[in-house]
Amino acid sequence: MSIRARGGSLAPGGVVGDGRYRLLAQFGIDERAGAHLWRARDGQLRRDVALTMLVGDPADAEAARQARRTLDRATHAAQLQSGTSHHGGVARVLDVLSLGNGISSSEGLLGIVVAEWTKGSDLVDLVAERPVPPGTAVRMVQALAEAVESAHQAGLVLGIDHPQRLRLTPDGRLRLAFPGPLPDATLRDDVKALGGVLYLLLTGRWALPGGPPAIPAAPRSPNGRVVPARSLQPNVPAELSSLASRTIEDGGQDAIRTASAILRMLEQIAEAEERTQLIEAVEDRVDPDGGVWTTKKPVRDAARRRKLALGVTVLVVAAVGILAWLGMMAISFFQDNPSASGPAVNLARPSSESQAPPQEDPQEPPAPTLGEPVRPAEVKVYNPEGRGDNVARAKNAIDGDPGTVWRTDQYQQQLPALKPGVGLAARFDEPINLSKVRIDADSPGTAVEVRVADSANPPLSDTRVVASGELTGPNTELSLVQPTQSQYVIIWITKLSEDGAKHVSEIGELTFIPAT
Repeated sequence: MSIRARGGSLAPGGVVGDGRYRLLAQFGIDERAGAHLWRARDGQLRRDVALTMLVGDPADAEAARQARRTLDRATHAAQLQSGTSHHGGVARVLDVLSLGNGISSSEGLLGIVVAEWTKGSDLVDLVAERPVPPGTAVRMVQALAEAVESAHQAGLVLGIDHPQRLRLTPDGRLRLAFPGPLPDATLRDDVKALGGVLYLLLTGRWALPGGPPAIPAAPRSPNGRVVPARSLQPNVPAELSSLASRTIEDGGQDAIRTASAILRMLEQIAEAEERTQLIEAVEDRVDPDGGVWTTKKPVRDAARRRKLALGVTVLVVAAVGILAWLGMMAISFFQDNPSASGPAVNLARPSSESQAPPQEDPQEPPAPTLGEPVRPAEVKVYNPEGRGDNVARAKNAIDGDPGTVWRTDQYQQQLPALKPGVGLAARFDEPINLSKVRIDADSPGTAVEVRVADSANPPLSDTRVVASGELTGPNTELSLVQPTQSQYVIIWITKLSEDGAKHVSEIGELTFIPAT
């Protein structure tokens, strides 16, 4: 169906809203309501906005009635948002247009909900590559559940039951970017949608009706129930998989029917995960024998205990020998002293013999001899908790030109508020005996760790820190305490460079220098 808009069709460059909004890009279609989701430019206020355009024939009385119901709900939301009840999980409704009130009958539209534009990325794009790690999914759904709970307390239905209406903000929060709930949507629909979004993040499948064609439908068992997320992705914790299923399904006494109940369970799961991560971090970094910052647990065996006992014995024997030697020196001193009691004995020796040769200062171990820099076979963005930052630009960090950079996403909060870090993982054709890493970057204050790993894409807990430091100028060198053999090296950013409220770091070039 070709719907005409003033000045052209519903296509980039066309204008709607009686000529005020120029269409820039379409972000989806919610076919249940005939809602076309667009990014547009407000020609009067010169800002980008999100348009939920209700497409239909004004002569169709039933379609017009349904559209008026959606517009009434959006108007109600806008009135409440003008006070103190606006929640960041929902884009602010700026205007609601209807036939004769901002829309002419020739535009082929029944109404438009105008909302502020949400920067970030599409939820559909987020899950298209791979499912989201469970911990990240919990935090993302928490933000959306808070918005739903706030709206339900105000008597509002949000209408979040379509993935293309949601976007991920730069600080990692899911947001309803295209408001305008279906005319018959209920509070229960919002709650089920929270379960559907959680299931989508964990599996990449949509478990509710009316999903976009780009997302596969969730498989169902012979009794018609959605297959648990854990069956598709074994890394999903059992309690998180159960939460998604219990929220989606209507039947059963254990069904979850309120956003507040979802929030409580998400908070419990998040707290349990944080405790688990803390315990794992402590176990990985503390050596019971006294060493610290190691990622390998000590090996305890009989041979090691025998070596330890032999070493202690040698130390004791050496200590006894030193004490005996000191005693003999003291006796010799009093015998050689002319003022001591007894007959004087001339034991004078030539000065060259009476003075012990000066002891030389202890020498530091010689610095390793450095070889020529080794260029990695490839470098990729390393982000074990989700999608990488600017994946396509990772190659700029090893192209030999410091002027071409890889840059992290821009965050509104400093690491590790959203995630523990982000970085680049380099793979070499063969292991190198790494001694030093030089980083060309204009991102002062960035804290980095050099980590090595045994595989191409390991969990962070399986990597080992071999050097660390802070970028202070255009060129920073991080030297390893001793050369380390590895085929996989990760430059892990734990603190971003700050510029006011912006948190972002960049790397122009990485140089890996081995020891010969």
